[in-house]
Amino acid sequence: MTPDRFRTLKSVLARRQPDLTILSENVHKTHNLAAIVRSCDAVGVFQAHVVSNSPKLPRHHLTSAGSRKWVPLVIHPDIGSAVESLKNDGFQVFAAHLSDRSVDFRSVDYTAPTALLLGSELVGVTAEAADLADAHLSIPMQGHTESLNVSVANALILYEAMKQREAAGMYDNSRLERETWQKTLFEWSYPDIARRCRDKKLPYPALSDEGQILENPFT
Repeated sequence: MTPDRFRTLKSVLARRQPDLTILSENVHKTHNLAAIVRSCDAVGVFQAHVVSNSPKLPRHHLTSAGSRKWVPLVIHPDIGSAVESLKNDGFQVFAAHLSDRSVDFRSVDYTAPTALLLGSELVGVTAEAADLADAHLSIPMQGHTESLNVSVANALILYEAMKQREAAGMYDNSRLERETWQKTLFEWSYPDIARRCRDKKLPYPALSDEGQILENPFT
């Protein structure tokens, strides 16, 4: 770990948004899932949420996504429990979904804790998920296309969220709790050692100001 690399990791982590996330409902295609996670990383989403009717699908597909190591996934068994968990944590849930109550995606406030709900490629957001959402968001279209690819829609909406949050100064200082910051910084800096510590149920060792491990955790 070089000092420059460590400073870069700290700088990126300082801009992570613990109260901005996405909830993917049965998005199946590998390239879409990977693109969604890349966009999450690009705008500073701290962690993403996934629901799939195939229990093996999220791990199989997303483990290979390059940004997966920077944006951990919380996997839920069904949409009901996923939305309930997010709302219990204070999130508003906005569904990317065209309906008779849809509003322009640029007209809502993303500076409050927000989860963006994304539906599958074939059927979009399910009726159950649409009913559970606090609002439906639409993206204006000027051509023949009726809808965008789910990963493209995700990116557009997340970048609007980032724009609003930048204007509100929400990227200026770290908003992570100290314990979460320290844990995440170590895992980003030394993923293999972090894995070994977890396997052996050992605490992560402290790091110096330049990112060096201060003591051997395995002695």
